[in-house]
Amino acid sequence: MCGIVGYVGSKQAAEIILEGLARLEYRGYDSAGMAVYDGEKIRISKTAGRLKVLEESTRGGETMPGVLGIGHTRWATHGIPNETNAHPHFNKDETITVVHNGIIENYIALRDLLKKHGYEFQTETDTEVVAHLLDYYDKGDPLETITKVLHRVEGSYALGIIFASHPDTLYAVRKDSPLIVGRDDSGCFIASDVPAILKHTRRVFYVDDQEIAVMKADDLAFYSIYGERIEKEEVYVDWDADAAEKGGYEHFMLKEMNEQPKTVTDTLSPRIRDGRIVIEELNMSDEELAAVKKIHIVACGSAYHAGVTGKYVIEGLARIPVEVDLASEFRYRDPILEEGAMVIVISQSGETADTLAALREARNRGFRVLAIVNVVGSSIAREADAVMYTWAGPEIAVATTKAYSAQLINLYLLALKMAHVRGRLDDDELVDMIEDLKCLPQQIELLLGNQKRIQRFANRYIGAKDIFFIGRGIDYSIALEGSLKLKEISYVHSEAYAAGELKHGTISLIEEGTLVTAIATQPELFAKTVSNIVEVKSRGAFVLAVTTEGNDEIEKNADYVIYVPQTNPYFMNSLAIVPLQMFGYYVSVGKGYDADHPRNLAKSVTVE
Repeated sequence: MCGIVGYVGSKQAAEIILEGLARLEYRGYDSAGMAVYDGEKIRISKTAGRLKVLEESTRGGETMPGVLGIGHTRWATHGIPNETNAHPHFNKDETITVVHNGIIENYIALRDLLKKHGYEFQTETDTEVVAHLLDYYDKGDPLETITKVLHRVEGSYALGIIFASHPDTLYAVRKDSPLIVGRDDSGCFIASDVPAILKHTRRVFYVDDQEIAVMKADDLAFYSIYGERIEKEEVYVDWDADAAEKGGYEHFMLKEMNEQPKTVTDTLSPRIRDGRIVIEELNMSDEELAAVKKIHIVACGSAYHAGVTGKYVIEGLARIPVEVDLASEFRYRDPILEEGAMVIVISQSGETADTLAALREARNRGFRVLAIVNVVGSSIAREADAVMYTWAGPEIAVATTKAYSAQLINLYLLALKMAHVRGRLDDDELVDMIEDLKCLPQQIELLLGNQKRIQRFANRYIGAKDIFFIGRGIDYSIALEGSLKLKEISYVHSEAYAAGELKHGTISLIEEGTLVTAIATQPELFAKTVSNIVEVKSRGAFVLAVTTEGNDEIEKNADYVIYVPQTNPYFMNSLAIVPLQMFGYYVSVGKGYDADHPRNLAKSVTVE
């Protein structure tokens, strides 16, 4: 959440900042602002609402000349979204300005302290505390000032800072909130994520916790919180720049749904060799893998739903017990981790605050952590013992589609690998299941060809108030993700239930005309799910069924049926989720909403 962009160099900063912030809009925000040193003083422009308001008010940056600047898109945490609370924030003499992503947890105590020293506060934000605290400690050496402030503040932060007394220098610091530094021949950049600066440079540095970056047009240095010089390795980003553009699609979400066949192929291909699964990045021998006694999967949101699928697949194939935890619960429930357990954390961004905290908790207890992430060089990727990247490329839409599909593939591969080394799958069975995996991209492509049909159905339910998703086994995990996709971008109240729970209270919510989406892809559970369809139909529900080709008898009880190709039942989520993603998307578009930027949500949740 929130976006930070900064620049110091030989080019005009405002244009670079606005362009970079536009590429970070997917992170979610409700106001925007930037500060530029114009040769005499720091000037600030801030607006509530979309970034285009800031662009218009500054004529694309023309009214804010200067080669040193910082910008920000804010997602409100402290104080309502308005121009006053928007970043950047000044000190009292308007000689120091700050942008901030994160939460200063002890800001109330710091604010009370500063008030006793005569400081007055203009905003409701926690960030203004940082600006005044920098002023309080400033004795002419910005690096020394920043280190003193960092010893006082508690919480999470990525900061971009300008001192008018040092008009050729940009400062940045990070703790638990993402921040990168880039460099090209013209100068240096800071950003919350790579897409913001990809047009200008592919040479980046990943800033670690409590590190300070000091940047000039022709110089870049890193320091610890104690002021000690640090040497950091430059990383070359080899993303396809076009992957971060819409490419003619109306929304990034639509583009990314249509990229799923390629994403699945890219995630599968490097790990399948000569009929075997090779996951070199695990850094574990077959013997070590076979010795794992239990797995804890920890994630949030859609990644958690991928983990629920992973539980069914790993337990079913490898016969290893699996617990799946919401990261926000795992970190606070004092989980019991037995000897021989392995922890798997899943995150698209690799910066999810609760998931990162869970990773650290597990590692502090001495347990091995495998991360499944999409962003190379992210915090989770750097801190885990091993990383399975999803190779989905940049995912811009807030509602994940292709990264979720890639997470599923990594979990399938891991399950098959563990089942094989534990003797639960013989060579021939493994080859057959690998062939099923290799067919998934083409099958997803076929499903994507049904978009017009899904759109027509979605248009019938634009006015729906309540929609329920039901399923059993893996179908329940599909229901969870299908429901989330719908509610997060269309704002329709939607719930997912294990179909067997209907009689335990849920069925009281079914009334005439209620849409119930029933997923019935698992052969051994098909008849039971059909009986649940009959139950809701008898109470007036309209039933949309998602099932596999050949299950024509379901048409006797369902009102509308979407068929998906046959595959191994363990892999069915990869297919059944596709029409549900499209359904959520077209309901959102039909209601006139921006599917890429759903209200109150952010792509990367970097605060609790």
